[in-house]
Amino acid sequence: MKKFLLIYGLMTLFLLASCGERMIVVEQQLNEEIVIYPDYKEVTIPSNIAPLNISLQNIDNAQLIIEGEKGEGFQVQLRKGYFDIPQQKWNQLLNDNKGQKIKLTICKFVDGKWSAFTPFYIYIAQEPIDKYVAYRLIPPDYELWNKMGIYQRNLENFEESAIYENTIGDYNCANCHSFQNGDPRHFMFHTRETYPGTLVFKDGKIEKLNTKTDETISFLVYPYWHPNGRYIVFSVNSTRQAFHANNLNRVEVYDSASDVVVYDTEMHQVISCDLIKADSIFETFPSFSADGKSIYFCSAKAANPMPFEYRNVHYDLCKIDFDANTGAFGDKVDTLFHASSIGKSVSLPRESPDGKYLTFVLHQYGNFSIWHKDADLHTINLNTGDVFSMAEANSGDVESYHSWSRNSKWMVFSSRRDDGLYTRLYICYIDENGRAHKAFMLPQHNPKKYYQDLLLSYNIPELIDEKVNVSKSQIERKLKKEAGITITYKK
Repeated sequence: MKKFLLIYGLMTLFLLASCGERMIVVEQQLNEEIVIYPDYKEVTIPSNIAPLNISLQNIDNAQLIIEGEKGEGFQVQLRKGYFDIPQQKWNQLLNDNKGQKIKLTICKFVDGKWSAFTPFYIYIAQEPIDKYVAYRLIPPDYELWNKMGIYQRNLENFEESAIYENTIGDYNCANCHSFQNGDPRHFMFHTRETYPGTLVFKDGKIEKLNTKTDETISFLVYPYWHPNGRYIVFSVNSTRQAFHANNLNRVEVYDSASDVVVYDTEMHQVISCDLIKADSIFETFPSFSADGKSIYFCSAKAANPMPFEYRNVHYDLCKIDFDANTGAFGDKVDTLFHASSIGKSVSLPRESPDGKYLTFVLHQYGNFSIWHKDADLHTINLNTGDVFSMAEANSGDVESYHSWSRNSKWMVFSSRRDDGLYTRLYICYIDENGRAHKAFMLPQHNPKKYYQDLLLSYNIPELIDEKVNVSKSQIERKLKKEAGITITYKK
């Protein structure tokens, strides 16, 4: 019996230690805040988010105490420089505390006793976030295409999988993926250079398109789906890239010409009108309104010669009506925000699914904000017309691509705030007044190591409600074996 009890006791101690559950007693409160990575202090999170694992520096022996206003708290031991929070206990605590907050206290073992740093809180929203986010991973330098792909991440855990990797297409460029209302069954992306074309996934089928027509200046470029799934609005752009020799913004991407067109997936046809296809105007980054009755786009007076005039190009936020029943455009263009009048420029307009707000990127000039350090997210209240900065979500270093959740309560966006070079994904809660709460970095299992080792940037995040399931071999056959459907143009 004694032998049995000894073995049982040792097994229990082993299990507790292996789970990070060695309970400690705090003997001293330190009047000192601890630096954590990522910065999850005072953020608002969904109850279905993966554990917010935390990395520490210069501390070897530490414990994390997590307590909720409801439910059972737990402790996690620091191992290999980070706290690996148990998924099941994390999920339970978040579900128990929806609409409440949890308290996190980090303790270190000093001079034979446990001392606690100043605790911090994380707030748990009532509303969940979409289960997945899709994004492109690319090198910071677009000229390096040797490793590139479109991936998806389960936000409820740390599982990442590839939708498309350019090893399939002999290391071609893949870009501009877009989903219809976060539906993983309806999406598209382009491939360039080797095996060029546009792949459209709809109703269980894959079509490869040749999207250049005699009437348009380029292949189809920046996309956005209509809510009914029949149409996709695109810009067509004559785009160039330049590198600064001595400039904080590093890279400049500019258009020498651009228009807006709508692609009809049933007729394999693009349609447009003179109001959004004028030589004297640069039109780009279109998107449909939540009800599908309008097209938002960015519009600037054409400047020549480019690139010498790139700093003098300022885009306003505009809108034109669209009738999905007839495919007809409205007879006028409305300007919603005159950014040019204040010496600014807008890009990437995105309306919330509930139709209440529209978020865009505001920056000093041009249309391609992802290397502009001054670029920030701004929101228009579509009922009042008020424009305000998403101050709690913004930083001092490039906020750009963004996507709304289907319930209009969350936004994922890209930012370079972590190191000024690589874009990472951040998520923020949007309250009933359209105001953003403090954003948090996309959780990773071992966050410090993961982001230090990742030499790729996140690009074009899109929230989707389920996992994309596509056949890699079918994509490869479409790319390599088919010339693609040639689309037509109708004015």
